[in-house]
Amino acid sequence: MRKRIAALSSTCLERAKGMKACLCRFLQKPDQSSHNQSKSMKTNKQRSTSEESFKRKISFEKLLSNKYGLSAFRDFLKAEFSEENIAFYLACEEYRGIKSSATLSAKAKTIYDEFIAGNAPKEVNIDHETRCATKCNLEQPTLTCFDSAQQKIYTLMEKDCYPRFLSSAVYQDLLKNKSNRHLWHA
Repeated sequence: MRKRIAALSSTCLERAKGMKACLCRFLQKPDQSSHNQSKSMKTNKQRSTSEESFKRKISFEKLLSNKYGLSAFRDFLKAEFSEENIAFYLACEEYRGIKSSATLSAKAKTIYDEFIAGNAPKEVNIDHETRCATKCNLEQPTLTCFDSAQQKIYTLMEKDCYPRFLSSAVYQDLLKNKSNRHLWHA
């Protein structure tokens, strides 16, 4: 009976991960409605979009470097069932600070097994090519072996999670504390 329950749990977990991956890919697709706009509107929109993107990036970087902002963002991601993204990002940041080459290999394997490997307990949503490249990087781990995967997750959080975070109740509560407000706004 226990084996059957374990098999069913495993199947449900795989389905949930598959649905999450499909949803993430769907959310990353560009909006097709912009094709119906005139050229001048596109140019203005592209200019303002790149300016907004730059401001958002600065603000997102500040948010991640602020302990209160990071904590609030982590709480938000927990509520959205995507906390693995920030956990992976922070694990990579910590990994870059390793000084001992003996520790490097073991820590790289731990990060890979926890976040990158198929059926990892906190598997992040990265494309197949990045996953394969990261696995190859582990044959001779360096401080930069997770850079590509980390950048993909950073971009996903910046473009997808962060805008939703800005309109969330978690963020609004954080703004109420005026002493923190200036720390991540550009």
